[in-house]
Amino acid sequence: MSLSARVPDLDLLDSVVATARCGSMGAAAHLLGLSQQAVSARVRTAERLLGVVVFVRSPSGVAPTDSGRSILTWADEVLRAAAALDAGAADLRGDPLASASVAVSNTVSEWLFPKWAATVRRQNPQAKISAIPGNSEQVLDAVQSDRVDLGFVEGPTIPRTVSSLDVARDELVVVVPPEHAWAVTPAAAPTAATSPAPSPCEPAPVSAETLGMTPLVMREQGSGTRTTFESALATLGITVVPPLMEFGSTAAVREAVFAADAPAVLSSLAVQRDLADRRLVRVPVSGVAFPRTLRAVWNPRRRPRGLAADLLAAAVAFGPGQASHP
Repeated sequence: MSLSARVPDLDLLDSVVATARCGSMGAAAHLLGLSQQAVSARVRTAERLLGVVVFVRSPSGVAPTDSGRSILTWADEVLRAAAALDAGAADLRGDPLASASVAVSNTVSEWLFPKWAATVRRQNPQAKISAIPGNSEQVLDAVQSDRVDLGFVEGPTIPRTVSSLDVARDELVVVVPPEHAWAVTPAAAPTAATSPAPSPCEPAPVSAETLGMTPLVMREQGSGTRTTFESALATLGITVVPPLMEFGSTAAVREAVFAADAPAVLSSLAVQRDLADRRLVRVPVSGVAFPRTLRAVWNPRRRPRGLAADLLAAAVAFGPGQASHP
């Protein structure tokens, strides 16, 4: 029997590796632009050819078997070699698949996209990656109008005109300078011997209503941060007052917090070092939270290929918890 008769083809291996990266066949199907049934059939065919069970299936997803982990390592090496061959030939032809144009929302572009791009560059040093920053609304517009190969957004809703895949989680937090009134730690109230002692560093919570009535330093309209914040309060029937100031970048909002001694709502990614060094203080908010999902988006008429597909795979590989706050 020839070698090729026992080795799954690249499409089968791609489905196997994508399933492992995504943790389920449904998510892998979304990533690959296939039906879940098609991905399941490809994985079964690959397992039959190899004579090895790669995954343990469960209602919550899949997990690799001990033998499956070895198969996945080798399959990934085969796919990387095939990608290198494809990229090298594409570069010789001047093929646009050797480059990728990606629209990236501000928080993702500042804190996550660089490590995704670096991963792809290590795999393919000739990769030409063009990252176009903007807010989530601008990214969606670029994707829908076919100006880019791929996009990454942080807004709470995705239009039906684009395909999407969850790649990370984040949380918005309310922050103030240490001198701000909201940063004052409340006096500890007497407690029973069995009650836990209050934290000596945590400020008193502000209510969702107080937050909505307070002019904040904010990102501009159309940003994922602004939309997530206002949408969360709107579900409670709270209308947010106009901002004290608004800026088109996270860095500018952060600087204005210091300059104006004012509160702001920012990604936990953007302020994690400031919180650790106590340059900023996180203020708890009662009655509402601001978790959000960061997503890859693309035009369903042009599934990510070449470097765009590599970037998407890199984002998925880092896992959904990569953006969780400290």
